Amino acid sequence: MDHLETKTYDVLVVGAGGAGLRAAIEAVDQGVSVAVVCKSLLGKAHTVMAEGGVAAALATTDSRDGWRVHFRDTMRGGKLLNDWRMAQLLAQEAPARVRELEAWGALFDRTPDGRILQRNFGGHQYPRLAHVGDRTGLEMIRTLQDRTVQAQRIDVFMECTVARLLTDDGRISGALTYRRESGRFLLLRAKAVVLATGGIGRAYKINSNSWEYTGDGHALAYDAGADLIGMEFVQFHPTGMVWPLSVRGILVTEGVRGEGGVLKNSRGERFMFRYIPEMFRGDFADTEEEADRWVADVIAGRKAEARRPPELLTRDVVARAIAQEVREGRGSPHGGAFLDIASRRKAEDIRKKLPSMYQQFFELADVDITREPMEVFPTTHYMMGGVKVDPESQAATVPGLFAAGEVAGGLHGANRLGGNSLSDLLVFGRRAGAGAATYARAQSGEPGVETRQVDAITAELLAPFERKGSESPYAVQDALQDMMGTCVGIARTADDLQNALAALGELRARAGRVGVDGNRQYNPGWHTTLDLRNLLTVSEAVTRAALARRESRGAHTRVEHPDSDKRFGTVNVVVRRQGDAMTVVEEPIVPVPGELRDILEGKD
Repeated sequence: MDHLETKTYDVLVVGAGGAGLRAAIEAVDQGVSVAVVCKSLLGKAHTVMAEGGVAAALATTDSRDGWRVHFRDTMRGGKLLNDWRMAQLLAQEAPARVRELEAWGALFDRTPDGRILQRNFGGHQYPRLAHVGDRTGLEMIRTLQDRTVQAQRIDVFMECTVARLLTDDGRISGALTYRRESGRFLLLRAKAVVLATGGIGRAYKINSNSWEYTGDGHALAYDAGADLIGMEFVQFHPTGMVWPLSVRGILVTEGVRGEGGVLKNSRGERFMFRYIPEMFRGDFADTEEEADRWVADVIAGRKAEARRPPELLTRDVVARAIAQEVREGRGSPHGGAFLDIASRRKAEDIRKKLPSMYQQFFELADVDITREPMEVFPTTHYMMGGVKVDPESQAATVPGLFAAGEVAGGLHGANRLGGNSLSDLLVFGRRAGAGAATYARAQSGEPGVETRQVDAITAELLAPFERKGSESPYAVQDALQDMMGTCVGIARTADDLQNALAALGELRARAGRVGVDGNRQYNPGWHTTLDLRNLLTVSEAVTRAALARRESRGAHTRVEHPDSDKRFGTVNVVVRRQGDAMTVVEEPIVPVPGELRDILEGKD
């Protein structure tokens, strides 16, 4: 390995979004050396695309809020499949993490008396999202990045991709990476690795995710032997752009509905009143008059005593409702629904509250949202499933491996509430960094890396250059995305899922025939070929988990099993590697303790 550039650290963080940067900051504060690897440039992580806000029970806009209400909303939104301890930690610690971010320089929107302003969002009983217009993720990354570059013991490797995690006697010992610019390999030895790689959205054609979201962290963890949980739960955000086709799937923030926007079908009906689930009947208005009173109170800055509009139901409910309206022939001209804020708010308020949305639609779709409605349809948005972790430390089932953010499973259960993703990054990014630092300090000696292991991985990564393949990596990826959208989308059947497994076998064979031309410098075809391996792994995990969960719950809908099954409400579906085979098993969920059960039942 003399020719291989090698560096050694205590903790390696894979990903430079909110979770990765917060983990790196915490780890270096604990006195260990830290490396951060990111596929893109620092500051370009997918977190910048988070628009609506960060959920935290600060109670600055409505004093009735508190961690108990946030905990109850999170658990109910996740259909009680959440890891209750993670949901509790999120609700209890999010306010401190937001105030910490503010102390580091984040500039949140303010109430007239100078406190952090909070807005309403789907599934949250009270206004809970601290925000910076509709550019909250950008402000979070700006603040965390500034904190990171000031740290003395954090090295950042930009435009660098982790190809494989390395192990020594069953423990994580580092990662083999390659520099995207030069194609040269870089060996990073590390006592602990924190995965903060985000989601898997690029397994689907219509998605709101950035180009980096090819399931890297999920696949890296799986290959290293870590358990994955909840992989059947892929969130389809109810509002993505529909037209023109070049922008189909780009996110339309839930903040539009939080600011009073309403959903209508081609007949002009506010159809969400027809789709209120029984469990939410007492929380949501069942008439337009009551819903409008709630909006009027919010706009006037008064406490809203009326029930919330049904447009603020959880994302899984709204996404299915829009899809149902389109299926039954009541869709908009381009196959979606109308999202109307123009008739609800003044033009100057829309431009102030939703500046990115105004600019996005005006420039990309030639639509002025202060004058006319938007056309929206569900888009692949977020992965609830991920690496199984310990709630306290974020440790995975492989020693030395940790995960935080979207790549980690458990917190959100069957469906994530809007705004909880940014709280997740802060709360569990910090905990993952602390857990990894504590683990690294306890390890004596340098992490061991076998030359044979590295040589074998390197040969596999370079194999596409040796093939005279007839397959294009782009064609294989395109076929995969089409298949996942058709067979493993919002509504799933056993036949479709079985067809998906068969198709995945064929796609894997095609991927094995892919050859790339040229050299390793600036070679996007090679990069896509390497991404395919991860995309195929996570697509198979989603499909097998979806086939195993024979019920409908949250973001997972099985057409032939339309109702929730009480037994499946007590188990996680776990994806586990056994040799070269992917297996699926059920594991019981730890019951919610009595005092938290009382909160869920409204007794506290």
